[in-house]
Amino acid sequence: MNAITSGITYVQGDATAPRGEGVRIIAHVCNDIGAWGRGFVLAISRRWPAPEAAFRQWHRERERNDHGLGAAQFVRVEPELWVANLVGQRGIRTVRDTAVPVRYEAIDAALGLLADRATGLGASVHMPRIGCGLAGGSWERVEPLVVRRLVDRGIPVTVYDFDA
Repeated sequence: MNAITSGITYVQGDATAPRGEGVRIIAHVCNDIGAWGRGFVLAISRRWPAPEAAFRQWHRERERNDHGLGAAQFVRVEPELWVANLVGQRGIRTVRDTAVPVRYEAIDAALGLLADRATGLGASVHMPRIGCGLAGGSWERVEPLVVRRLVDRGIPVTVYDFDA
């Protein structure tokens, strides 16, 4: 069942299998310390090794590139399919942490970069509820950023709620 709210299409399904035709970008939130191994990234890595390899190299070479909060990396995984690694969380949450690692201002900045790339490619954007899993964010705070940065620019956005 599809539902459209705020210009975003919400569906039940797997964001690593984006629906529709044409160029598509799968967006997700990463951390700024180079960790990759829990949450949605595992589903990405099961399908394509390139996004993880590119992210790890991007982090290793961070002294010479733009890796950091608010940055975005785009990795082509199929002829019409890209993965966007959006750096929107500071570190990772540990068992003792009470503070969440999500950084809304970083997600906002990375979404701006995503919007520019999607516009340039004529792409639609597909994502889980970014920043709201292990990053600990609130969709009530992330959704307006998605609307302002993507939907308001005419970019089709589909958000996937996974059926386990």
